[in-house]
Amino acid sequence: MVEVILENLTKYFGNVRAVENLNLKIRDKEFLTLLGPSGCGKTTTMRLIAGLETPTKGNIYIGDRLVNDLPPKDRDVAMVFQSYALYPHMTVRDNLAFPLKMRKYPKQEIEERVKRVSELLQISELLDRKPKQLSGGQQQRVALGRAIVREPKVFLMDEPLSNLDAKLRVYMRAELKGLQKRLGITTIYVTHDQIEAMTMSDRIALLNAGILQQLGTPEEIYEKPANLFVAGFVGSPPMNFFETSYVEKNGNVYLDSGSFQYNVTEFKDILSKFSGSKFVLGVRPEHITFDKQKKSEDSIEGEIFVTEPLGAETIVDVKVGDNIVRVRVPYTVYHQIGEKVWLTFDRQKIHIFDSNEKLII
Repeated sequence: MVEVILENLTKYFGNVRAVENLNLKIRDKEFLTLLGPSGCGKTTTMRLIAGLETPTKGNIYIGDRLVNDLPPKDRDVAMVFQSYALYPHMTVRDNLAFPLKMRKYPKQEIEERVKRVSELLQISELLDRKPKQLSGGQQQRVALGRAIVREPKVFLMDEPLSNLDAKLRVYMRAELKGLQKRLGITTIYVTHDQIEAMTMSDRIALLNAGILQQLGTPEEIYEKPANLFVAGFVGSPPMNFFETSYVEKNGNVYLDSGSFQYNVTEFKDILSKFSGSKFVLGVRPEHITFDKQKKSEDSIEGEIFVTEPLGAETIVDVKVGDNIVRVRVPYTVYHQIGEKVWLTFDRQKIHIFDSNEKLII
């Protein structure tokens, strides 16, 4: 059983914080993604695990071993990089065999492992080619093969699909996830692409400015974001946010955005416990419907401002006072710029955040 445990992991470059007090337990055979924007600390975290950087403080365990003082070659991890890092003068066969030759494996075992991995990745017919003769997807498979052939305890993957075109990236996401499950190797994957993270991961660790914002399954991250940053980062298009004030009127409670008032009387007992009267109301574009007539007392009047056809669906920007509300609708829904419409939020899917940007509801 191979778990990776990070205890209070911290890394500073001079006075610049890269990672701060990161505590994570990556489970045996799990596919965990480190997700976040550029500069959030995800690649630094991976380099710390690999032994390419030294922690400022904290501990790293791989399996039952504390590896802080072990060099990279002794940590039994294999990295796959964004650039593939293939040796251009070597054939695919030699690229796959290279890490085994460096460790002085017997020739017969090297040949057997290369054969097994090339068959697994369906690159047997490429063994005598050089990297420049391969497509991007083929180069990616060779890079994966060079990691797999070592039979490491842990895979570390740093944005390995980012150089592929969109169509191939979708294909390789599914292939990579299936491969990891077949091999049963604990995998830590770095990406800034939330779609990659949501489709491939068992769990996601979302980082920002070196701080862990939330750890959870893709469903938990999407349905119950811990704070405004998580809610805004995950989702395409991102969640709509409205800065509001708490208002009581005629026995009811509303969140007032200045452009509309939204009835939240059912949450009065929860909201009244928070100091101050400022809250952020959040709702995802896919949890809003629009109609030409007012559908309920909660419906909000707006005007279609911009449309973005995406094939099977359309993203519609609706102007509500000073706010632009993004709505995801089927392509079959008729809409026209300048048309008056009524927006209705799915009450089961709204989110309310306090003045400290933490999730309340």
